[in-house]
Amino acid sequence: MAEHGAHLTAASIYEDRPSIFEVVAQDSLMSAVRPALQHVAKVLSESNPGRYGFLWRWFDEIYALLDLHLQHHFLSRCSASFAENFYSLKRVVMSYGGSKPRQRRSVTAGLPRRPHWKSLCLLVLVPYLRTKLEALVSRLREEDEYSIHPPSSAWKRFYRAFLAAYPFVNLAWEGWFLVQQLCYVLGKSRHHSPMLMLAGVQLVRLTAEDVRALEKAAAAVSRSPQPAGSLKRQVQSAAKKALGGLAFSLSTGLSVGVFFLQFLEWWYSSENQESIKSLTALPTPPPPVHLDCRAGSPLLPKLKTICPLCRKIRANDTALSTSGFVFCYRCAYNYVKQHQRCPITGYATELQHLVKLYTPEN
Repeated sequence: MAEHGAHLTAASIYEDRPSIFEVVAQDSLMSAVRPALQHVAKVLSESNPGRYGFLWRWFDEIYALLDLHLQHHFLSRCSASFAENFYSLKRVVMSYGGSKPRQRRSVTAGLPRRPHWKSLCLLVLVPYLRTKLEALVSRLREEDEYSIHPPSSAWKRFYRAFLAAYPFVNLAWEGWFLVQQLCYVLGKSRHHSPMLMLAGVQLVRLTAEDVRALEKAAAAVSRSPQPAGSLKRQVQSAAKKALGGLAFSLSTGLSVGVFFLQFLEWWYSSENQESIKSLTALPTPPPPVHLDCRAGSPLLPKLKTICPLCRKIRANDTALSTSGFVFCYRCAYNYVKQHQRCPITGYATELQHLVKLYTPEN
């Protein structure tokens, strides 16, 4: 029995095929990078909302652009994404039948044009769209729960059906990935992920020749002379070097900080939060001293029962967990949804930071 199950954890019967642990580890690498960088952007925006607030408001777009440049660089230079190259893997193009890989190119030549752009879209565009879709669903559920913007009768059935169907669509999507991984473990598939299958590529280990080719390419780039010619060619060369330097800086920083990022992922995991709270319990902090002094920022009313936004007696009291100030629920919801910050302090704030307050009177 042990002999029959040994292939599940041992190396694949194909000499160059990575094990399930290698492919799952490279998949989880980039998923650990995003929340760590998002936390850094949040800390910066809270420390100086005027200068770094845009990092929090446009984090998804900024991260997608950086990820696009990084993945394009590695697909062109190493025939692999950043995470795949980190684990010494590369992508090879499959034949039409999918049973055998095509004649393999040099690892430094990159992927052919069509698989390259398909891989790039699946690596960058699909995660970006999924993040936006999840944010949209969360916002629609929030609006539907509190009836902030009730849909019209013509769209109400579609609106409700979309919210009801999304969990099942998401379950089918995750189940597709799980089934593909099981098939890969059992040796029934050459792809552990549907994304590789859609891109028409498969993952294999780097060979000794690939490693030597990558070292030669890196050495050639470092000692390449400055091209002489027209101004246009020099500008193109300078721009190419600048983009290459940016990609190299990103990859080097992520490579050095990969263990730190994994530590942050563990530190902020839900399983670890209870023990962290017990270790880092502190007295109740004083009210925030930083107030947003920009033009148009509301001032605190003298009467404590007045909402700072509408200047009326508060209805449905709601506090912002990022600053502690209390507003009307509708006022706070609309302001945070539009500006993504606290109207008094300027701290970066999301709709999930709204906390409804219940008193004996209501």
